[in-house]
This record gives sequence, C-alpha cells and structure tokens, in this order.
Amino acid sequence: MRLDKFVCKSTELTRKEAIQCIHSGELSVNGEVTMNEAVQVHENNTVLLHGARLKARDFRYILMHKPAGTVCSNIDEVYPSLFNYLEVDKVSELHIAGRLDADTTGLVLITDDGRWSFHITLPSNDCRKVYRVQLSQAIPAERSSDLVTQFKQGLQLQGELGLTRPSKLDIITPKEVLLTITEGKFHQVKRMFAAVGNRVVGLHREQIGEVCLDLDVGQWRYLSKNEVESFNNN
Repeated sequence: MRLDKFVCKSTELTRKEAIQCIHSGELSVNGEVTMNEAVQVHENNTVLLHGARLKARDFRYILMHKPAGTVCSNIDEVYPSLFNYLEVDKVSELHIAGRLDADTTGLVLITDDGRWSFHITLPSNDCRKVYRVQLSQAIPAERSSDLVTQFKQGLQLQGELGLTRPSKLDIITPKEVLLTITEGKFHQVKRMFAAVGNRVVGLHREQIGEVCLDLDVGQWRYLSKNEVESFNNN
C-alpha cells in the first residue's frame, strides 16, 4: 500500500499529519529516508518512524445486509451511507468490494484490504455474484429457454462495445429469477434485463463467491477466516 496509508494504518495520525511526517524526513523504508508519500510498501518492508518500527493494524473483513435507501459510500449523500450501521473504529479506512445501488438490498463486503477487494471485483477472477431479481413483466414460458441461452452467451448492453461475460439465469417464477454474474458493470443487472425488453423492479444480492447472506436487514458481522480465504480460491 502507499506509504501515507501505511503510516495511518500503523498510527493514530491523520493522512495530513502522516504526509507532513514523510515530507519532513521522519520516516525510513528499509534503512533509507523516504519523502515520497506515494511509495509502495509491503508487509516485509521495515518502516521506521522516529526510529520505531511501524506495524499496520490487522485488516478487517465485514459482511453486511444492506437496507434499501442507503448508499455504498463513506459519507451521506442524497441517501444515508450504509456505514452508519457499522459500530467500528476508523470507518473512513473502509471501502466496499462491489457497490450496490441505493434501491438494491442484500450482501455487501466491507474491508480495508485493497488487494483482497480487487481480487473480488476483477472480472477475470470469475468471482460469482448471485442476485434475486423481481421483474415487471412475466417471462413467457415459450421464451424461457431462449432467454437462458442469451444470458449464457452474453448480452449487448446499451453504450457497450462488447458482450457481457457469460451469466447464469435461473427462472424461479415468470416474474422472479436468480442471476449469477462474474463482473460488475454500472447498473449491470438492470441493463441486462433492459436489453431483453424487461425491467427490474426489485434487486437483492444473496451471495458473493462462497459467502451467503445470513443476517437480517441492517445487521453486520466479521467474516470468518475461512470465508476471507475462500476468495483466494475463486
């Protein structure tokens, strides 16, 4: 991570204070004074502040059941931030691995580990996201098979040059489906159904990778070690 972020994660300094320390030559990385806050440091590097070695706090991995009418942001916007539901220190260090729209509910993963969240959101890692989708128009029985094939082959979204990655469509009822995707384009699920002439009226994320939602609305918990490590095997 960046040196200024590492300092913040190892001390009680604000980012502004950390940068001031770095620019003042008060830090060294592997024995050399470093005055560039953007330098990348790793776990095995020796970072000293005033001669004392810094050790970053352990990363945090959190699962939350996002309520409708909240935003996946660290601050309140038109809608309140879902971070208002978290009772943890240093909330500003956290971010969401795969955001949901304000009106979408369900599973969100929250962390301060950038490499871990990147692994989850990178499409080529094939991390599955499962959504329960409510549709405005019933899917005709005679069209079901063709629609499943269309989603599997990829859809052309408005404003996109290529097709979506292959996805899995399970039709539960004519107006309710489960959709599994491995990427996260802007408003992707809604745009996929718009591409086949339908409209999403309810959207709920049930699963990411092997982790399933198991909490009531607005509740949160820390992930287990096995859950955290499961994303390294996608």
